Amino acid sequence: MRPSYDAVVIGGGHNALVAAAYLARAGHSVLLLERLGRPGGAAVSSRPFPGVDARLSRYSYLVSLLPRKIVRDLDLDFRVRTRNVSSYTPTVRDGRPTGLLVGGGESRTRASFARLTGDDRAYEAWRDFYALTAHAARRIFPTLTEPLPDKAELRRLVDDDTVWRTLFEEPIGRAVEARFADDLVRGVVLTDALIGTFADAHDPGLRQNRCFLYHVIGGGTGDWNVPVGGMGTLTRALAERALAAGAELLTGHEVTRVETDGKRAEVTYRTADGDGTVAARHVLVGTSPHELAALTGQTPPAPAEGAQLKVNMVLKRLPKLRDASVDPREAFAGTFHIAEGYAELARAHAEAAGGALPSAPPSEIYCHSLTDPTILGPDLVERGYHTLTLFGLHTPARLFTDATNATARDALLTATLAQLDAHLAEPIADCLATDADGRPCVEAKTPLDLERELRLPGGNIFHGDLSFPYADDAAGHEDRWEDRWGVATAHPNVHLCGAGARRGGGVSGIAGHNAAMAVLER
Repeated sequence: MRPSYDAVVIGGGHNALVAAAYLARAGHSVLLLERLGRPGGAAVSSRPFPGVDARLSRYSYLVSLLPRKIVRDLDLDFRVRTRNVSSYTPTVRDGRPTGLLVGGGESRTRASFARLTGDDRAYEAWRDFYALTAHAARRIFPTLTEPLPDKAELRRLVDDDTVWRTLFEEPIGRAVEARFADDLVRGVVLTDALIGTFADAHDPGLRQNRCFLYHVIGGGTGDWNVPVGGMGTLTRALAERALAAGAELLTGHEVTRVETDGKRAEVTYRTADGDGTVAARHVLVGTSPHELAALTGQTPPAPAEGAQLKVNMVLKRLPKLRDASVDPREAFAGTFHIAEGYAELARAHAEAAGGALPSAPPSEIYCHSLTDPTILGPDLVERGYHTLTLFGLHTPARLFTDATNATARDALLTATLAQLDAHLAEPIADCLATDADGRPCVEAKTPLDLERELRLPGGNIFHGDLSFPYADDAAGHEDRWEDRWGVATAHPNVHLCGAGARRGGGVSGIAGHNAAMAVLER
């Protein structure tokens, strides 16, 4: 007789763990099946460099969207720290290295804008624009863990026509160009619309707007926080809570088939010791909708391609900057923007859309260990070591193939670090630590690498294009109970609980929470 559960959860990422913990705490019998040898998905910490005691958030690395409600509900032992500096963007003006520092207090930020642009107008426009996004954050973020509103309901809640038009109706490039004159300032604003999203500022499909929205509403403030101890502390805490509540977590179990009649389901899996099958009333899918289609015998849709380069580094010391007015410890504590002026971003997008790697790849860097040194061993802290995380933009999956991935990755990494070197007083290569085998501590991952390692279709970190946080069709979205939460699939007892759910994407746990609520509400 096959084992039977109230719920089987497919995948062991943070959203799947959230769903398992909620359901188990509510008294449901829960089995979670994870393909890899450990849970965590993309939200893990690891030591990628032999002999170097640095626990890096290897894939996802910052936290914005995780609601405090989930942390409280599940009593998680998980903390985040705010970054004192929001961002630093180096540039050259009149032959002189300079830059824009955002953070350290209002007067300091205002002075930095004035040095860059010559007057206060850019700072006033910046302040007004982010007051607009703050209004959206306060109104929208609390709805993400509630039943899905329809478009009209969310618009009434936002209650500001300018906010709605800017974020939901017009390409974000229009607002950026209307509000800001300086090319560098425009670029810094636009980057939040392009993280993992290959789109132009004026894309009529508004993919860039959806990406921008999720990057500025987190926590109701838009703040991006550093996970204390690394991202793996979150998934470890979630796994502990799920296990303590009675859920079973099995790693090394790859789900190969899901069959359902809408009321009962059978889930088949493969292990090193052979195949097995379990029965369930509900199936919660933390993997992508693309993979769910394959598991249920449907033809998977073409994946929405990812568009990022992820680079992890360990340094012997932070590099000195050409802009000597800024301390490297401040510049790298926030987001360090590289080749992300507005025109540079447009040029990189056009080159990639034409089938070529960007000649000046845009990217952004931050130093986790400046805010949270606990990810380094005590000896490394004493010796002044630091980590750097680099996230490159406009490198879509179409630029990488099985035959060319390694060559393209190396070329892209070289070009990206060259853009960084242009703003440093010493090459970044001189600052890299070496591992136990004498190799530089730097690793890079393309969308193809992420597809292979994490089963992200097309290397897309969001499992597909992000969606606005409202129901597509106001009529009838409450007819089926799971639709109320944005987790529905073609099968009434199969629910999305990963990034591919309507309010998924990013490290949030929201999709896992909402899938669990759909089951519990029924």
